Amino acid sequence: MSYSIIPIPAFNDNYIWCLSRGQDAWVVDPGCAESVIDHLKAEGLSLRGILITHHHWDHTNGIEPLRQRWPQAQCIGPNNAAIMGLTQTVQAGASLTLEGLALQLTVLSLPGHTLDHIGYYGDGKLFCGDTLFSGGCGRLFEGSAEQMYASLQQLAALPGETQVYCTHEYTLANLAFACAVEPQNTALHAYRQSCTLLRQKGLPTLPSRIETELLINPFLRCGQPELAISLQKHAQVTSTDSVSRFAALRQWKDNF
Repeated sequence: MSYSIIPIPAFNDNYIWCLSRGQDAWVVDPGCAESVIDHLKAEGLSLRGILITHHHWDHTNGIEPLRQRWPQAQCIGPNNAAIMGLTQTVQAGASLTLEGLALQLTVLSLPGHTLDHIGYYGDGKLFCGDTLFSGGCGRLFEGSAEQMYASLQQLAALPGETQVYCTHEYTLANLAFACAVEPQNTALHAYRQSCTLLRQKGLPTLPSRIETELLINPFLRCGQPELAISLQKHAQVTSTDSVSRFAALRQWKDNF
């Protein structure tokens, strides 16, 4: 029996990913315990574990209430004392097997959005928190442009069919910016149209795929000539260095 992955909506635009097989469930970045409890009760599921990508409250606030309700549940995350309730800390290269799901994941180090940020990759699935979004990437709250660029390049090198399970429904806003950066990108415009239709139906735009992001996400396309022309025109950036282009692009997006 295979496992399923369902997005649990929380707050305004968060997704808490719920992986389940039979009655066993794991959740990723549960910022809201109530949303998780309601979903698990409705589906007749029991929480076996929690995966955390970084310390921000909208990814961690549900840990303690969930572990009070399911005290045997594991809680795995980065080595950061600010995250309360972890039962195991992990670093890059660690291998995890999610009990009850028979799913093996490898831990990736993804600093940039925060310094402690990690991701989980396995079975063609990527849980990347706030590092890579569909059509965008996370803000640089703690890390440097160099760190975030390297993290994104690491993700860009994953197999193209890899499904990208990020934790916010930011897609349409990201694609509006992407179209300003690359107005002639036909793949981008087609993707924006399909995502708009999904949102009009109340459906998530996620997961995306790495192969899609390589075609439409400006933060993965810093070496493209069209993007360089746009940066020169709108941000007065003439550098041929990809990290410098990325930094300028991120600043442009911050003020878009």
